[in-house]
Amino acid sequence: MTGQLYLVGTPIGNLEDMTYRAIRILKEADVIAAEDTRTSAVLLNHFDIHNHVTSYHEFNKIEKAKVLVEKMLEGENVALITDAGMPGISDPGEELVKEAYRNGIKVSVIPGPTAFVSAAVISGLSTRRIAFEAFLPKDKKERQRVLSELADETRTMVIYEAPHHLKKTMQELSEVFGSERRISLIRELTKKYEEVNLCTFKEALHLYDDKEPRGEYVLVIEGKSKAEVQAEINKKYENISIKDHVESYINKGYDKKTAMKMAAGDRGVSKRDIYSALLVEEAGDAGDK
Repeated sequence: MTGQLYLVGTPIGNLEDMTYRAIRILKEADVIAAEDTRTSAVLLNHFDIHNHVTSYHEFNKIEKAKVLVEKMLEGENVALITDAGMPGISDPGEELVKEAYRNGIKVSVIPGPTAFVSAAVISGLSTRRIAFEAFLPKDKKERQRVLSELADETRTMVIYEAPHHLKKTMQELSEVFGSERRISLIRELTKKYEEVNLCTFKEALHLYDDKEPRGEYVLVIEGKSKAEVQAEINKKYENISIKDHVESYINKGYDKKTAMKMAAGDRGVSKRDIYSALLVEEAGDAGDK
């Protein structure tokens, strides 16, 4: 029989958030694969877990995934943990999961704390629709591409950032989203100095005028509002009549009904609104004649 892979969620700061099931699985596993064995040693020693631990991180994820899969094919159970939170979210665990499935190995999840979910629910912003971006790319061109995409995002966005990059990143984000967009700066989640600052970007940029950022940060950013989206749509089509808009689609080969539907989608209105506007415009044209 083959073994299986367990994705074990661990605390993101407070060790009291460790679950009974997570402790049991880690004690029963043949191998514990850890992103940083030194960091994980603190957790494992705290819960008196002394199983074999091996490193699995960004720089060995391809080759080590094959080694771990071989162990599972030989019948061993592997428990994967990250430095904090859920393995597989914005970390190399994703590659091990893929390799396990490619080899017919069962994968089970042991749920635990997750920073972006915890930050979202404590942020004070909408959690109905969330876009998780993790850390922004370091490459300048890729970073600009991502930021340009986020500029029109209507969902609440969640971004991770290290303290020594926070000020620069905040300035970049303020230029993208505007000084009046709301942001919730959350630091040290679940720890003694947990802190939430819900404010505008304009206010956020002054939070660290007299002190340096400390601790790990999660930035939860309000998405573009419906009013903003509609205002941009109105501006885009303000010089195009409804009739011309619909006819532009008809000229591309669409029937009138479909053309009206597509124009309605462009303008963020109903097809009935387009139909009514067409009647008004056509009546006006007839009157001019």
